[in-house]
Amino acid sequence: MARGLLNVVDVEATCWEGEPPAGSVSEIIEIGLTVIDTSTKTRLSRDSVLVRPQHSAVSGFCTELTSLTQAEVDRGVTFAEACRLLAEEFATARRPWASWGGYDRRQFARQCRAEGVPYPFGDPGAYPHTNAKAVFAAAYGLRRQPGMKQALEIAGLPLDGRHHRGVDDAWNIAGLVLDLVGRGAWPGTGRPEAG
Repeated sequence: MARGLLNVVDVEATCWEGEPPAGSVSEIIEIGLTVIDTSTKTRLSRDSVLVRPQHSAVSGFCTELTSLTQAEVDRGVTFAEACRLLAEEFATARRPWASWGGYDRRQFARQCRAEGVPYPFGDPGAYPHTNAKAVFAAAYGLRRQPGMKQALEIAGLPLDGRHHRGVDDAWNIAGLVLDLVGRGAWPGTGRPEAG
């Protein structure tokens, strides 16, 4: 990846303690996004887009996990509008992006197909997705890929905000990405020069 801007994305979706209720599917209810500049090693924004689910409801378990309520997400935008906002306001179709693991990428692809919405992240060959969890595990010589909270502990970074809120998780993942950039371990950044 050429040095420059990178979108770090974390989604929260409707979830249940057991199986979903009949007719319900897991849908994105929050898109957290932090833009970072890999050349200056800074986080430039901390954004949240709330998304109104169409085929599921926010369960008590989901509210306990994320703090998001049905009333809050009911004030959100449609998934199609959220994807349009990502493309227009965060240049997601023209900028590489990262998330912690592959879930976020798969959830976007699945929901875009199901709802007939254009995938907001452009051509994967031109603007690839990077699994920050895999890069972190390789950089730290770990046999298992840690969760985000454990990775922050390993890197000696604080957990800022609430775990399992997309806006806060994207910010924290961005901090981990910047740690990897500083180590020269982020794809395309190379080893830092001594001096």
